Amino acid sequence: MATAVPLNSERPSGPRSQKGARTRARLVEAAKAIFEEHGFLDARISDIAERAGLSHGSFYHYFDSKEEVFREVAAEVDERLSAPLDAVILDPASEAPPRQRIKEAIRRHLETYRDEARIIGVIEQVSRYDEDLGALRRERHERYRHRVADSIRQLQRHGLADPTLDPLIAAAAVGAITNRFPEMWFVQGLVDCSFDEGVDHLARIFANALRLPDDPA
Repeated sequence: MATAVPLNSERPSGPRSQKGARTRARLVEAAKAIFEEHGFLDARISDIAERAGLSHGSFYHYFDSKEEVFREVAAEVDERLSAPLDAVILDPASEAPPRQRIKEAIRRHLETYRDEARIIGVIEQVSRYDEDLGALRRERHERYRHRVADSIRQLQRHGLADPTLDPLIAAAAVGAITNRFPEMWFVQGLVDCSFDEGVDHLARIFANALRLPDDPA
């Protein structure tokens, strides 16, 4: 993909002040809105800068190209989608049983996916032909898979998950379900059910795949 040449060859690698950080965040937020409205190919840097209340040239003080800001938008969305792993599944202060944690984490994941469905649809499209974006997302997803695998190993050590499962293979399988199902549901419109039904089914499929015991009453 073509990359625009920055107007300022001495552009800093990132904002050096709180004001700069806020301006960069405004550009990312504006870019996300423009990509949602126009898609990636039809989005223009001038539209992003205008939406952020900045001049066209100011954009290049923070980003080299439309591709670069899009990758940052994608990274932020991916981080939001994976946040329930730390906030719920791996929360050391939680005393909730495994099935309850999984259901709450999936609920939060699906809420985020539903709210971000428009930009996720664009991200999925672009990642199929932008090799750099695809590589970055694969790297993030691989780190996430290994962390889920570690969680499965802990459950196995405590006698709570099927000991015959290979944690990495199991993590890949349940990860594919939790990523593909909401895409079919919220992006492609191929699933017809209420939100609570979707959460309940996905959580039960996830937990049953690991053969987790029922939560105590």
